Amino acid sequence: MTVLPGKRVLLALALFVLALAIVPLSGDKYWIKLVTRMIALGIFAMSLDFIVGYTGLVSFGHAAFFGTAGYVLHLISPEDAAANLLWALPVSIGAAGLLAAVIGAMSVRTRGIYFIMVTLAFAQMVFFFFHDSDIAGGSDGAFIFFKPALALGDIVLFDLGKRTTLFVFSLGSMVALYALLVVVLRSPFGQVIQGIKVNEHRMRALGYNTYLYKWVAFIIAGVLGGYAGFLFACIDGFVPPELLSWRESGIALVMVILGGIGTLFGPVLGAFTLLGVEEILRDRHIFGAFSMHWQIMLGGFIIVVVLFLSNGIGGLLMRLGAGRKGGEE
Repeated sequence: MTVLPGKRVLLALALFVLALAIVPLSGDKYWIKLVTRMIALGIFAMSLDFIVGYTGLVSFGHAAFFGTAGYVLHLISPEDAAANLLWALPVSIGAAGLLAAVIGAMSVRTRGIYFIMVTLAFAQMVFFFFHDSDIAGGSDGAFIFFKPALALGDIVLFDLGKRTTLFVFSLGSMVALYALLVVVLRSPFGQVIQGIKVNEHRMRALGYNTYLYKWVAFIIAGVLGGYAGFLFACIDGFVPPELLSWRESGIALVMVILGGIGTLFGPVLGAFTLLGVEEILRDRHIFGAFSMHWQIMLGGFIIVVVLFLSNGIGGLLMRLGAGRKGGEE
């Protein structure tokens, strides 16, 4: 089972990351913020692809972990000072992981459409908990006035409240998490969960506790989804209940499909593509009055990609890399 793309695709991805790294040099606050948002959603989509593309679990409630981490960051952040990143990040993603452990313990007992509906139901329960209660602003959402900062004593090493610092931290996190998932998928654990996707009955016959493997994979995805939610909450310093909604889970699935299921890097490209195309379609200087109907044009774009690109953008890159390699040989 191939996890890593070919050398040429890896080189293209490395150049893509380098191109992102120079965005802060532009000094444009809007573009720095937009690309940071793309990176956070790219991590979110990549975490979902881990269970959809490699474990075969199509979740429609992944936003529960995304939004929970953001809300926990709000709850643990002081109102008059910045929380220390050394404990704020572990607590936030730990809460998302704990929630994933609880939801996953019951959800992974089901399959197919039943799994989709159960994860959706749990996510909606979490959504309405924050939406209808006063624990964190209710339907109005909650603010994070001071973003976390990494501090050792009185020395502040870096502050996520600074736009460029948050960008660099997010980009580094995306690369590190991709590398981590590659290592996980190449490990014996990763080979087992991929085997479960192909033929769960055979893996069970070989003696593997498939329930346990799927549960752990679900928790890993939840933790990474929480990591993305933590970063996303730091961008605007605002956490609305909509981050927990089924719409956010649906957008993540669109990013995975658009980028390529089971490619790992593809969903990241899917996130950049979806938000980038949306940004272009909403530009009145380019589309004039048609920009008011950008949702229709965006829907048409997604349909075209799904119909004509087998396994999305990531699948196309994989085929191009393999084709060029084969041509040289």
